[in-house]
Amino acid sequence: MSELEFNNPYELPPGLPVPVDDGACDHLPGVDVPSVVLPSTGNRSVNVAEVSKGRVVFFFFPAAGRPGVPDPKGWNQIPGARGCTPQACGYRNLFDEFRKLGFQVFGVSAQRREDLVEIAQRNRLSYELLSDSELRLAKAQHLPTFQVESTIPLVPPLCIRRLSLVVTSGKVERVFYPVFPPDKNAGEVLRYLQSR
Repeated sequence: MSELEFNNPYELPPGLPVPVDDGACDHLPGVDVPSVVLPSTGNRSVNVAEVSKGRVVFFFFPAAGRPGVPDPKGWNQIPGARGCTPQACGYRNLFDEFRKLGFQVFGVSAQRREDLVEIAQRNRLSYELLSDSELRLAKAQHLPTFQVESTIPLVPPLCIRRLSLVVTSGKVERVFYPVFPPDKNAGEVLRYLQSR
């Protein structure tokens, strides 16, 4: 039992390792968003290419935790792994500002749809989360991932690294990668959009 790590998913502990830019997203600016349909927490299927015809921010996160559920062993030591809930809540808190600029917001994770529904409801998210549990979007866009040794169903064995995409007219306009600290990501993306 001592090997289990319990952390408050709403807090970012001090001393987290800072992810470095390994060039894994250098290919994304200017590329078309692929036609991939993902299940949504809005009880519908979302074709990411269709919604990308307008203005969209997609933020990708590894795996949001749940109070009382242990993290995978060593989760805090994986650069960029911790902080999914603070990131999601940051977008929730600024959601109206994104809407004023004409942008939709979607969070995307390899977590199962049922887990994302619980996360969205518990955190009262104003936007939809999309489940890429089969990594179809991640593979189509060649997004960076990392493996996790986990016996916890909440965390998939292969997680998408944390990144954010600003998409306009079907193409990736701007990439935020690596993202750190995660709780400041929404504000950083919003400032970029306001300064365009």
